[in-house]
Amino acid sequence: MPANLETYLNDPSSPIEEEIARLSPWFHNLHLPDGAQTARNHPLGDFPRFKWLKIAHLFPQDLTDHTVLDIGCNAGFYSFEFAARGAQVLGVDVDPHYLRQAEWGKNQLGFGDSISFKPAHVYELGSLHKKFNIVLFMGLFYHLRYPLLALDIVANLFTDTMVFQTLTMPGDEILETPDEITIDDRNLMIESGWPKMAFIENKLEGDPTNWWAPNHSGVLAMLRSSGLEVFAKPAHEIYLCRKTQPILDHMHEYESGIEAACKAIHLTD
Repeated sequence: MPANLETYLNDPSSPIEEEIARLSPWFHNLHLPDGAQTARNHPLGDFPRFKWLKIAHLFPQDLTDHTVLDIGCNAGFYSFEFAARGAQVLGVDVDPHYLRQAEWGKNQLGFGDSISFKPAHVYELGSLHKKFNIVLFMGLFYHLRYPLLALDIVANLFTDTMVFQTLTMPGDEILETPDEITIDDRNLMIESGWPKMAFIENKLEGDPTNWWAPNHSGVLAMLRSSGLEVFAKPAHEIYLCRKTQPILDHMHEYESGIEAACKAIHLTD
């Protein structure tokens, strides 16, 4: 057993533990080289490692020459997992507290220049003018006031795979919707399996930014509307997507609308 691990186990006030406490609270439980963990008593368990284990086998062990964008990276757990496989990773988040944790974690894990972290909102990412092989869009969609705007932006940021994860409503029913309905056909919308998204006006689990909960059918429909298709669903609420077509036939007009919408909410110059 390394001496520093023995110190950590026997002395909860060791320097590494003091640094973890200084940077608390933690939402990601990072496993550090000396055996320390940043959120050992996380109420969700070993989070988000248990989610990663459900998708890890779907990506090559060697991701050299791959680029990854981790949107809403938090303390960087997923960024570190992809960098460990050789990918060049950019992690973005709007919360400076999480970005401080991510930078600290990067130094502890010794990743160097293979990962960079920067402050950015999802609505700003179109200004990167860059595409990534893999985009992680996990645990963020339902926190957004303008979720489809964000999804359309993210759909244009990757070439190979997007990992999409969101809070959902109960139920996996899917209703095959017609190409068109009349105004008198709205009773179809209350049938089980119609694509829906519930709006959460107040708090969910104490968080006022939990705005939306789509049903499974709604997730699939929204992804299709952004020119994406699901090719794997490895776990509850996790969807792996690839591009199928541009968003709408009049994409050039739509892109200018996205830019105008971002300016309207003061997210671009």
